[in-house]
Amino acid sequence: MKLVTFRRPDGRIEPGALVDQRVIGLAGAGFADVLAIISGGAQALAQAGNWVGQPPAEAMLPLASVKLLAPIPRPPKLICVGLNYRDHAAESKMEIPKVPTIFCKFTTAILGPGDPIVLPRNSTQPDYEGEFAFVIGKGGRHIAPENWRNHVFGYTIVNDVSARDFQMATSQWIIGKTFDTFAPMGPALVTADEVDDPHALDIGLRINGETLQHSNTRELIFRIPDLIAFLSSVFTLEPGDVVSTGTPAGVGYARKPPRFLRPGDDVRITVEKLGELRNPVVAER
Repeated sequence: MKLVTFRRPDGRIEPGALVDQRVIGLAGAGFADVLAIISGGAQALAQAGNWVGQPPAEAMLPLASVKLLAPIPRPPKLICVGLNYRDHAAESKMEIPKVPTIFCKFTTAILGPGDPIVLPRNSTQPDYEGEFAFVIGKGGRHIAPENWRNHVFGYTIVNDVSARDFQMATSQWIIGKTFDTFAPMGPALVTADEVDDPHALDIGLRINGETLQHSNTRELIFRIPDLIAFLSSVFTLEPGDVVSTGTPAGVGYARKPPRFLRPGDDVRITVEKLGELRNPVVAER
């Protein structure tokens, strides 16, 4: 199932399922938001599936008539992994990490598909990072890596937009990673049953039609089992936590000359089986 959060023409926001060119609202099935489906586990997912299988007429809307938001607009945590593709670590002139490099973004950075990435007036080096993300279903501490599938609800796409001048000003990256609108997410949260092997997915990023990043999740240094085990050894993973697994080579600051985001850019990230996340770029007013 492809779960979304959307705004109806009358302004109401609710969870839904994306089916072809329609959205089927799930509020009538008793769900206030996508987090409620995730937190409800297998029973809630089955309930949502039954509703989508035989939806009432009033629950069905043409996709073109609604506004998609980030599938999880306010996750409990938005956790990011740095330097997790070998080629990206090499282009960054950094050693292959022996343990995952972890930082986070505040939820105020989250942006829906189609909404503009706003370039801050106080940064001159805004950059793009196309990423594959997984979402926690069943939470926990000290999760064994072999049990990772029991804890993954599904997958989505994230753009880890980064202000490199702020990021590199200190050893702590978060301040350059969490400007407002610097975490586009979507278009949907694809449930785990629709992705047989999340470690064999093509991923790419294009700006204005030009391919700037292209790789496959098989190139991840730390895979989902490693990340779940590592993260849960430190803190509790909760239902709805989003873990963005890092970006492949091709980022703007490593290019010669650097290619930073500019007003008017059209940024599209595609991940096999997950669809396309598209966002325009504008200057801050």
